[in-house]
Amino acid sequence: MTATDRTPADLLRSALAADPARPLVTFYDDATGERVELSVATFANWVAKTANLLQDGLSAEPGDRVSLLLPAHWQTAVWLLACASVGVVADVEGDPGRADLVVAGPGRFEAGLACRGERYALSLAPLGRRFVPGPPEGYEDYAVNVPSFGDRFAPYAPVDPEAPALIVAGAEYTGAEIVERARAEASGLGLTGPGARLLSGLPYDTWEGLSAGLYAPLASGGSVVLCRNLAEAGEEVVARRIEAERVSATAR
Repeated sequence: MTATDRTPADLLRSALAADPARPLVTFYDDATGERVELSVATFANWVAKTANLLQDGLSAEPGDRVSLLLPAHWQTAVWLLACASVGVVADVEGDPGRADLVVAGPGRFEAGLACRGERYALSLAPLGRRFVPGPPEGYEDYAVNVPSFGDRFAPYAPVDPEAPALIVAGAEYTGAEIVERARAEASGLGLTGPGARLLSGLPYDTWEGLSAGLYAPLASGGSVVLCRNLAEAGEEVVARRIEAERVSATAR
């Protein structure tokens, strides 16, 4: 990470330049048994494709609002960084009726129909599989459309670090505020430097969950072991995971 990083997208670019092969997000779903590990390079590739989908496929512009009706999941982390790359506002669990676009997962599709703009559905199935036989009515399937977009992304306009970038739990943050808070909180979360690994079982619907589950590891050169449905795993399972993943700190 560099002192000139002012937005979450800057943090990701710096991480990619420093060590593209290192793990960034390791995801577990204890309801399905899924485990996915994404290196910085793989995560950045997903972010670039999704940002190109936003900018070119959906004509999203800086200041537009995207309602993310999604749980703590590696694909949610991708969307958060894609929004930051384009300059659109990621509104976590935000009112879809007030959003320009909506991205929804299982259990949230009916609520997302309140959005009059484009709607994308994520199956959140292992390996990011598409919907079979097709997506919910009123939605496009993210897994079908995103692969065709480019692996590199450049915004049409520079992203303003002082512009709104995130809304969560009723609070609004600029890109610069996300970076500053994430850096300031990293050590308190046990992220003491490059290579530190934080296991987070916190949901993404609060700043604390987003900080532990994405932003602080990214800002500190660390990585996150992001666990969905962690309550369904016993303490022995969690202890083995902490050892196997070389976790240095936890947020639960």
